[in-house]
Amino acid sequence: PAPSTYVSDADLMAALKTAALAAPDMHTAPVKNTDHYRINVVQRTKPQGAIAHPGFMEVHHIIEGTGTLVTGGTIVRPAGAAATSATIEGGVTRRVAKGDVILVPAGAPHWYKDVDGTITYLEVRFEEVK
Repeated sequence: PAPSTYVSDADLMAALKTAALAAPDMHTAPVKNTDHYRINVVQRTKPQGAIAHPGFMEVHHIIEGTGTLVTGGTIVRPAGAAATSATIEGGVTRRVAKGDVILVPAGAPHWYKDVDGTITYLEVRFEEVK
């Protein structure tokens, strides 16, 4: 069997701090990424545009902070606008906080509409098994 992957909290937080220098609004500390799955710690300081990942499910486990997450519905982006301006119409809006776990089905739109300061979460994205 393959060896286990271990990344300490200190290493993850240091990676987030370094990544924040290049991308202050949203940055990641990788745990392990392949073609079939992605495991990262993500930190957001501002909302980004709505997104969906066809063929991939996601689990978000909130480590720190609070925000407003919208899931489902339809992604809406004005013609010619940047991807970061995409929103969701008709989705379900929830407040999320430390300890919450969210499962986003494959292809489902999701969007951190509001972030209260900073929100940090473990993101596990994996290929949908059909």
